[in-house]
Amino acid sequence: MPNTVIVGSGSYIPENIIEGSHFKDSVFYDDNNVLIEKPTEEIINKFVDITEIQTRRYLNPEDFNSDLGLRASVEAIEDAGIDKEQIDYIIYATNFGEVDVNGIPNFMPSLSARLKGKLQIKRRDCVNYDMIFGCPGWVESLILADTLIKAHKAKTILVVGGETLSRVTDPFDRNKMIFADGAGAVVVQATEDTTVGLIADKTLCDNGEELCYLENAPSLNLDADQSKMYIRMRGRKIYEYALKNVPDAIKETIEKAHLDISDISKILIHQANAKMDYAMIGRLFKLYGQKDYDHDISPMTIQALGNSSVATVPTLFDLIRKGKIEGQAFTPGSHIIFTSVGAGMNINCAIYKFPEGKI
Repeated sequence: MPNTVIVGSGSYIPENIIEGSHFKDSVFYDDNNVLIEKPTEEIINKFVDITEIQTRRYLNPEDFNSDLGLRASVEAIEDAGIDKEQIDYIIYATNFGEVDVNGIPNFMPSLSARLKGKLQIKRRDCVNYDMIFGCPGWVESLILADTLIKAHKAKTILVVGGETLSRVTDPFDRNKMIFADGAGAVVVQATEDTTVGLIADKTLCDNGEELCYLENAPSLNLDADQSKMYIRMRGRKIYEYALKNVPDAIKETIEKAHLDISDISKILIHQANAKMDYAMIGRLFKLYGQKDYDHDISPMTIQALGNSSVATVPTLFDLIRKGKIEGQAFTPGSHIIFTSVGAGMNINCAIYKFPEGKI
């Protein structure tokens, strides 16, 4: 049975840097639809203290999700050194599809179909799938790609994660300061070397009361248009859920791979909120009897790039792989973890081993 190795990667980070001052004239309401009386500057500063997000990136008005995915994909295909007509499947992770400038999601045609068209791939049997799985969508797409390869359905797959969350945020919600835009992509291929590549994975879906933790909902300002839907995040509920469930899921995946935490060189966790990410990784190490951990094992981009949902993990992977994050690098033969938690609520984790002599 073949394994799945990453042979190329790419990312696109929009050029528009949005600082905290961008929100200085905002008016915020709480989850009970009550106006928050605190000064906006105080709200912004507290937000930075909790999330560590200093800046985030927004796409240009003329761009769409598929444009961001196209740029990341072209880079990944060129990096892999393959002919795009080799691609058997395109899997595009998203939550809102092709959002227009008015914030209206569009899933017809699918993002993966749009991307195939923009890549000008002529193969009719290059199949396109959209993965709508919350923030864990790109990791789940990677797991699906591995499943297709192991089933001998494909040899080469393009796995993309792209989102334009700046277009689906409630102007009156403090959480709008978390969200950002971007895209990341990898090309994966089949290998007969079963000791490398994606060697273990786990996915968990809790879809009871957790369904409302992240959802679409009207504006928090009841005087605003209530027919328009925005991303709504119940931060405290998500924090408690993630801290309770994600570390255990990661540990179970490590054990599934017959490894120990000491065998893991990097943990690439979805960049949702720095405080939450630190807490999850810290609790993971406590499961192994360690009170503290070296923060270099879990590099962060959220401080500068914000939360771009499905794009955070592949973007982080690409930046490290290409030496674009100071002090961070992958080592041939090492094990890394891809992991995420998000809307659903869904959790996933995948362990990847680099081939010897190649990143």
